[in-house]
This record gives sequence, structure tokens and C-alpha cells, in this order.
Amino acid sequence: MKIPLTSARGVAVHLGFEAAIVFAALLFASLAAWAESGETAQAPKEFRTAIIYDDLFLEHDTGPRFPEHPERLRWLVPHLKQHPVGGRLLWTAPSEKIDPMPWILSVHDAAYVADLKKACEAGETRMQGSSDTPISKRTYEVAVGAVAGSLTAVDLVIEGQVKNAFAALRPPGHHAMPDKAKGFCFFSNAAIAARYARKHHKLERVMIVDWDVHHGDGTQAVFLADPTVFFFSTHQYPFYPGPSGSPDITGEGAGKGSNLNLPLAAGSGDEAVLKVFRNDLTEAFRKFKPQLLIISAGFDAHQDDPLGGLEWSSDVYAELTGILRALCQLAGGHRADHPHGE
Repeated sequence: MKIPLTSARGVAVHLGFEAAIVFAALLFASLAAWAESGETAQAPKEFRTAIIYDDLFLEHDTGPRFPEHPERLRWLVPHLKQHPVGGRLLWTAPSEKIDPMPWILSVHDAAYVADLKKACEAGETRMQGSSDTPISKRTYEVAVGAVAGSLTAVDLVIEGQVKNAFAALRPPGHHAMPDKAKGFCFFSNAAIAARYARKHHKLERVMIVDWDVHHGDGTQAVFLADPTVFFFSTHQYPFYPGPSGSPDITGEGAGKGSNLNLPLAAGSGDEAVLKVFRNDLTEAFRKFKPQLLIISAGFDAHQDDPLGGLEWSSDVYAELTGILRALCQLAGGHRADHPHGE
């Protein structure tokens, strides 16, 4: 089946690590920028924006006082549903029709996936002995479910059921390497979603935009040599995870030029990231002409986040979303094969 891609489509598939109340406020701003305008919470006849969520995501237990914790979503969901924008969203759980495992294995080593499952079933509390990847009995199950949520978001957008989707999921994924867990992350949700869009939906060009205080080293590692997936990242630098966020890393082999790191200095604030989005990102988007936009949306660059230092305001997230939305609306004319059940 042929579908016209009259604009690039947006999918947010990764969430950051900030305090719950700040997280909710920023999510409201971002979703409001995507969703249709309206004065009431009454559901529209056609939904523009979907939000993918499941209570399963609360079952990844990271222990007390860990920065990435279930309360982020436990606090968020009821508040978002009560917010005026909540009634204009299509709420859905990850699709049970999707088998995420083949797509996880398209990015991650089978031995690593098996080790994660075994460690969780054995009741271990740290994956590969690392304190930044705490695990619990259900972590493996939850991480698989999070990938299913990401793939559901892709399906909803590509199949035209919504214009854009936000996957409110955990654990996050942009630090997860093909062969190891890292930085709170186990499976690379955004990377797997991009590969799914490419291979299952037969798209030719997918762009991942990663805004986060930390560089998405795991996502970058998957696509360095792949010219069909453009990875763009803004992040604090120097900072965790280290040299992967260097602007000198632009891709490898056939993928040369399809990786763009725009590091930002600590304390640089809103104007620095807005300049990057208005200039560098806009130019890259127009040249690459993506058929699908995946936003790896971390909110830990916020001025109230205890771990980062970029000092972004709440308002800037809506502005960044608005820039991306405008670019998606201007892109057009592309077509892609959309085989069902493949």
C-alpha cells in the first residue's frame, strides 16, 4: 500500500530524568504545541496526538532516591488527564499485536538481551554490576514493554491514525549500547523505533532529534555508518557520557555527514539551544528531508534539574517543539511503501 507523506511525522519516544512536577509542566508545554487547539477537554472527533502509556512502566524498581524512578509517571498521568490538553489526546497502551523482540535484536546483541533477562529473573539489583543501571525482577519485562510502546507510536503515526505521538515510558534508552546497559538505560528505544520505521514501514529517511542534558551515545552508536538515519543531538559538553558528544563525530563510511552533535556549554541557557535549532537543525532537516521525525525528548536540561547545568526554562521546550512542528509542516511530497503485517 502506498501512503503519501505530506509532512514528516513526529514521534517522541524517550523521557528524561527530572523531578516529577517539573517533568509534568514541561510535558504539558510540549504536548500543547503538538495537539490541536481547543478550549475544553472534550475529546475531538479526530485525534491529532496520541500518548502511549501503561502501568507496567511503573514496575521497573530502581530503589530509593534514584534519579530515574516510577513516581515520574505515577505523578504525571493523572495530572495530564485532568489538564485541558489531556482530553485532546488519544490514550493507548502498547499494542499487543507487536512483537518487539525481533526489533530489539535488530539493535542489541542476543547475548546481552539474554543476560539482562537472566539477571532480572535471578533477582540481581545491578545490571553488569553498574550502580547507574539498577534492576529489579520485572525490569526486563518493563524494558521490552517500553520498546513495544515506541513501536506503537511509530505505527500510529505512519498509519495515519494520528499526526504525532508521545510515548510516556520508562526505562529510558538513549545510553543503552548494543551490548550493554548504561546510564539508566537498557534497550535503545529511539534507535529501535527508527530501525522499525525503516525496515517494517520501508521508510527511506528517518531523523532522530535528541534534546537532553546528556549526549545520546547509545543511539548514535547504532547509526554512525547508516546514511538513512540522521542523528542530531544537543547536550551539555563536556559532561556525561564523555567524548561521544564531540562535534567532530559526524558519522562513518556511508554514514558520514548523517550525525550532527551540537554541544552546549553549562549555563548557556535558552538562547544557545534556540540558535542551534533555528540554524543548524533547520538546515540539516531541510537537506535530509526526513519522512519520520523521532524526538528523543529528555527534560533534564531544565534549570530545576539537580543533575544538569544547561539552565533551560520551561518555555523553551514549547519553542523547540514549535520549531520542529513547523519543519514537519513544511516538509512534503515523499511517499513510502507501507506493507501490513510484515
